[in-house]
Amino acid sequence: MILVIDKNSVLKIFPNPINKNLINQSDTFLTGISPYRTARSPPCAAELASDRKRSTCPETADELNFWNCTMFIKQVVIEGFKSYREQIATEEFSPKVNCVVGANGSGKSNFFHAIRFVISDLFHNLRNEERQALLHEGAGHQVLSAFVEIVFDNTDNRIPVDKEEVRLRRTIGTKKDEYFLDGKHITKTEVTNLLESAGFSRSNPYYVVQQGKIASLTLMKDSERLDLLKEIGGTRVYEERRRESLKILHDTDNRRKQIIQVVQYLDERLKELDEEKEELKTYQKLDKKRKALEYAIYDKELQEAKKMLTNIEDERYRVSVTSATMYDKVADNEEKSKKLDKELKELSKEVLNYNKEKEGIEKRKTESVKKRAKLDLDEKELQDKIKMNVKAKKDAVVQLELLEGEIRGSYAELDRIKQLYDKQVRDEENLTRGIMEREKQLSILYQKQGRATQFSSKEARDEWLKKEIRDYEQVLSSNLEQERKLKYEIQQLKKDIDDQDAFLKKRRDEAAEIESLISGYRQDYNQYKAERNKLHDDRKSLWEQETELSTEIERLNSEVAQAAKNLDHATPGDIRRGLSSVEKIYKSDKEIESGVFGPIYELLDCDERYFTAVEVTAANSLFHVVVKTDEIATKIIRQLNAQKGGRVTFIPLNRVRPPLVAYPDSSDVVPLLKKLKFSEEYAPAFAQVFAKTVICKDLDVAARIARSHGLDCITLEGDQVNKKGGMTGGFYDHRRSRLKLTGTIKKSMNAIAEKKVKLDEIDQAINELLAEQQKRDAKMAHEKSILEQLKQDLKNSEKQKLSIPKSLEKKEKLLASIQAQIEQNRANISMKQDEMGAELVDHLTPEEKVSLSRLNPEITNLKDQLISCRGNRMETETMKSELEMKLSTNLVRQKEELEAVKLSSETEMLQGEAELKRQELEDANLLVDQLNQQLKRVSEHLHRNNARLDKIKGEMDNLKSEEDKYRSTLQDEAKELEQLLSKKNIYVAKQEECTKKIRELGPLSSDAFEMPAKTGMKELCKELNKCHEELKKFSHVNKKALDQYINFTESREGLQRRQAELNAGDQKIKELIAVLDMRKDESIERTFKGVARHFREVFSELVQGGHGNLTIIKKKDGDNVDNDQDDDEPHPAEVEGRIEKYHGVRVKVSFTGQGETQSMKQLSGGQKTVVALALIFAIQRCDPAPFYLFDEIDAALDPQYRTAVGNLVRHLADTAGTQFITTTFRPELVKVADKIYGVTHKNRVSFVNVVSKEDALEFIEQDQSHNE
Repeated sequence: MILVIDKNSVLKIFPNPINKNLINQSDTFLTGISPYRTARSPPCAAELASDRKRSTCPETADELNFWNCTMFIKQVVIEGFKSYREQIATEEFSPKVNCVVGANGSGKSNFFHAIRFVISDLFHNLRNEERQALLHEGAGHQVLSAFVEIVFDNTDNRIPVDKEEVRLRRTIGTKKDEYFLDGKHITKTEVTNLLESAGFSRSNPYYVVQQGKIASLTLMKDSERLDLLKEIGGTRVYEERRRESLKILHDTDNRRKQIIQVVQYLDERLKELDEEKEELKTYQKLDKKRKALEYAIYDKELQEAKKMLTNIEDERYRVSVTSATMYDKVADNEEKSKKLDKELKELSKEVLNYNKEKEGIEKRKTESVKKRAKLDLDEKELQDKIKMNVKAKKDAVVQLELLEGEIRGSYAELDRIKQLYDKQVRDEENLTRGIMEREKQLSILYQKQGRATQFSSKEARDEWLKKEIRDYEQVLSSNLEQERKLKYEIQQLKKDIDDQDAFLKKRRDEAAEIESLISGYRQDYNQYKAERNKLHDDRKSLWEQETELSTEIERLNSEVAQAAKNLDHATPGDIRRGLSSVEKIYKSDKEIESGVFGPIYELLDCDERYFTAVEVTAANSLFHVVVKTDEIATKIIRQLNAQKGGRVTFIPLNRVRPPLVAYPDSSDVVPLLKKLKFSEEYAPAFAQVFAKTVICKDLDVAARIARSHGLDCITLEGDQVNKKGGMTGGFYDHRRSRLKLTGTIKKSMNAIAEKKVKLDEIDQAINELLAEQQKRDAKMAHEKSILEQLKQDLKNSEKQKLSIPKSLEKKEKLLASIQAQIEQNRANISMKQDEMGAELVDHLTPEEKVSLSRLNPEITNLKDQLISCRGNRMETETMKSELEMKLSTNLVRQKEELEAVKLSSETEMLQGEAELKRQELEDANLLVDQLNQQLKRVSEHLHRNNARLDKIKGEMDNLKSEEDKYRSTLQDEAKELEQLLSKKNIYVAKQEECTKKIRELGPLSSDAFEMPAKTGMKELCKELNKCHEELKKFSHVNKKALDQYINFTESREGLQRRQAELNAGDQKIKELIAVLDMRKDESIERTFKGVARHFREVFSELVQGGHGNLTIIKKKDGDNVDNDQDDDEPHPAEVEGRIEKYHGVRVKVSFTGQGETQSMKQLSGGQKTVVALALIFAIQRCDPAPFYLFDEIDAALDPQYRTAVGNLVRHLADTAGTQFITTTFRPELVKVADKIYGVTHKNRVSFVNVVSKEDALEFIEQDQSHNE
């Protein structure tokens, strides 16, 4: 590669060798050495990124005003960096002067380091331990990461980001170091380019002045100051370009020497080749003849090979035709075999179904036969019961007549015995009463007789009598209460008897009414029986239809399953999975189910002849799912992604806008959309897919319409012509038609639905018939159960009625006994009362004595009579009880049973049940007959299908044998074709060999083609051998002498041209080096002039009445350049262009403005600091930055200079719009500051807050007092 300077003294890079035209046409190319920016040329990002190393000192006030910066640091956010543990965000900085104050060790310098951490190279390429050192170390949890974020005000778009506020953040951790711009990650290089484009010069880092930098400037030597100016002026790029140019110049010189050596060698070789040309001409004449003979021989062999190849091709064509015929037969046989195999599978499936149906029928038949046998036994059992009931009724009538006679006799005898029993009871009561009265009289007489001995006085007797009367009165009261209760109970028993009679009458009336109803049921039984038989017949018919429909539904379900399987095969895998997932999703989510309408192919319908056109037009759009809104589509897509459920395209109706298409008015063209049937709701979706397609009569019409109207056209066969002219066509397999499969599924599903509806209707009819029959049977059974309950109630009531008289009789007897006791007690009371007034005597009256002698014999006689009467009464009572027991427990019960048998409706019920059983038996017989018929039908189908299966298997075996025969023939023909192919390959190889040899002969003269065609191969070979013998004489001749002579001549001319180009390039490179040296000197002088001028201005501003100059020293003679360097024109470069033209830069200042100037060595420490600050401000004015960071620049200055520095900073901030952020311990900078920040330190953690100017000055005063 060569660097060349064009006529405009600009570098151009060319590959080696160099083309002169490129040199003459070269344009400006000197990268990095273009003239510095003018005052009206704002810097671009690319220029600043590559050309920042050059000096760009503005040399006029206009230039300085142009660079007035409005961009400034707006805010700094720090967290975890050095002493700033917690996140602190400063209040917004002033765009002019900001001052930071704080005690030593509070974190001021760390605050400056945080800003430099983001925008400078101080913390570039940090190691792990260096990053760790920047993290906060203090009490509490360990800080693992830190960040510093600077917010820039970018209203002037100085940073090439289209935002008024830009946030640049740098984050570090133990293993990371990252930059973020407005929250987005960027690289370090991008950060550097971004900052340089905003005016942050890398070659002039003095916009950040840290502690110690001023001291280093004061100690600089003159040569070091020159190096600083070179760095600022960007001369390093000139030195690099000069080294590259010298290296290229050296390489060019080496190549030029090599070319000279090669040219000398070529001259020598050309002389030798000139002597060999004569012999070579004779040799070439003989060689031409040899080539002509060889061509004739090769041509004859070639023609013979072509002839043989033609014969072989004819033979191959014959064999191929035969093979094709055989292949067609094999294909036909395979097609027939496929059809037969398909038919075999279908028949096998039918046979399997028939076998299953046969097994089901046989199973049902077995169950039906068992049921029929059971019904037959039940029916016979019921008939036997009916016969037994009829016989039992007849026997009951006869026995009832006999029993009623016996009962009448028993009742007559019972009445006689009851009368006798009553008479005996009355006699027994009279005797008992007589004995009691006499014993009472006897007791009174005995008591009266013994009163005188019992009591001592009348009063004692009367007192005892009163006591006795009271006792008798208590007993009487108790007896009266018992009498009252017994009378009430007897009254209740009589009332119960009346109630029982009424209840029995009511129950008998109800029973009679129900018996009349049952009688009515029996009268309607024949009508009900006929209706029931009709219902049974209907049910049989419905059951037959139900069986047929169930079979049809099973067949349709199998067709649906097969069609669905074929449709799955015709659908791409990911789309099939997606559609399946979409169906599951919207069925599981009720909110979106109503908004999903389904894929296109399910929503359209059309004539079958348009299926191909529709499928080819839509392609995979057939599977696009139509939804109501795009929100529903978004929800489903999210779930598809979450479930990994395939891919689906959705058509949201709220987003689709149907295109407006103007269709041609022609009978040969029909819009495809008009041939589709779909709901109007889906019109936008169908218009999007099909609106721009028309059906054409043929491809010619389609091509014409596509050109003239810009529409996609398609024929009914599926051949397409799109609006851009592309044509697509060919065979389309209709068997895999997705619309046809979908139509089959829809048709089968509709048929299944219709069959199921009909089946449901049949089931409902059967259920209604059964329900009606069960309702009637239940009603009759209910009436019968009520009747039986009434009869049972009658029996219970009659039994209860029979028990009441007995209780009544007992109560009446007990009442009579109680009444007797009452009378006796009353008599005793009356007698005691009569005795109370009488005198107390100790003897009886004569009448009383007679009565006493008479009463004992009477009592004895009456007791004897009572014993006899009681025995007779007990005997009679026993007879009465036996007779009553016989009547109640035997005769009456037998009568009731016989009457129940006589009046029993069990016979009718049994007859009804028998009729039902008979009907069920008939149904069972009919069902068995139907199953036999079905079994016969299925067996016939099985027989026919098995016969057909055997026939198909035989045909398949025949086809198999024919196919084997054909394949054997094909194998023979294949072997023959292989042999022919082998021969063909031999002759093709021979043909290629002859062609190759002819081609290797090279160009031939016209004589070679005029060789007589009839000349034989022998003559040609003889001539060729003779020619070879003559050519042997010239074996020593250099066969390539002529070619070498030509090639060497061309090579010599090319090398000579290249040498000339190298010479020209060498001159251009030397010119380039001179230009580089000149521009380097110009850059140094220009930079020096700018810095020197600004140094004089700044020094005069800082030191009132003083002046200062910078002087550049030449290395050649040590003479100084004129001190008056205000001339803007650069000095001309020396002819030598040497890089070491200057030796150093010397500083001469005067602080008084009088006397000689002093050098740096002659100044005090404070004066050196002032000079260093003046140099810093001069450099910054030469290469202005958007803002400046000063860290205690006034520490070593006297008050007057501190004031001057503060005023200078204030002036620059007000006039140039430059932002300053300074730290200080002195009041002068604080007084000129717009905003002051105080840094405090607590528990090894720093904080930054805004403080007032008064507080800051007070802090500085206290700090100075403390230090003093």
